[in-house]
Amino acid sequence: MSSREIAELTGKRHPDVKRDIQSMVRDLREDVSSFAHIYQDSMKRNQTEYLLDREHTDCLLTGYSAPLRMAVVRRWRELEQAACQGLIPTTLPEALRLAADQAEENIRLLGVIELQAPKVAAIKRLAAAEGSICITDAAKQLGIAPSKLFDWLQANRWIYRRGGSTRWIAMQPRIRSGYLKHKVTALKPDTETGIDRAAFQPLVTPKGLACLAEKNIGVAQ
Repeated sequence: MSSREIAELTGKRHPDVKRDIQSMVRDLREDVSSFAHIYQDSMKRNQTEYLLDREHTDCLLTGYSAPLRMAVVRRWRELEQAACQGLIPTTLPEALRLAADQAEENIRLLGVIELQAPKVAAIKRLAAAEGSICITDAAKQLGIAPSKLFDWLQANRWIYRRGGSTRWIAMQPRIRSGYLKHKVTALKPDTETGIDRAAFQPLVTPKGLACLAEKNIGVAQ
């Protein structure tokens, strides 16, 4: 849920909601930039909002009044119900079509399982191993082009780049999940302050590699 929607639901100003989120994330000792997202306002100007998962939204709401909390809780319920709409058939033709679609999907998935089973089994064995590898090497393990894996990781909020930087950074939720970790690669002076700052390289952990393998990245859908 975006900070803009939270502001609309609670009647609070968006800058105030963003300030609350920044304070919360700072208290949690997490990187607020990992939740940041750029959008264009009505005047086509780039603005920042924050995208929160259910866990962080609930944490934010603990500081709000009961009516404001209830407004957001009800909106979460609407989103969850909307995600389930259309899954339950209401007529016999719809039920037959759904059964046929599920049968076709089961056949497709069996084919995918047979195709991916050797690779997934190998990657799962790595999940219990020690050590992490760079994203390029992870792509080799998964049998896909590194550029395709980088694109997937960025699109699915595993990694991101800060504005103007060419370096990838692991998203904090993926680090907490144990899928990614950071390796300090160098100490370089900051262009503005001259103070040495650490340069990081995101690494894929064995657990993250197993997760990626199970997602069948690179398999035609």
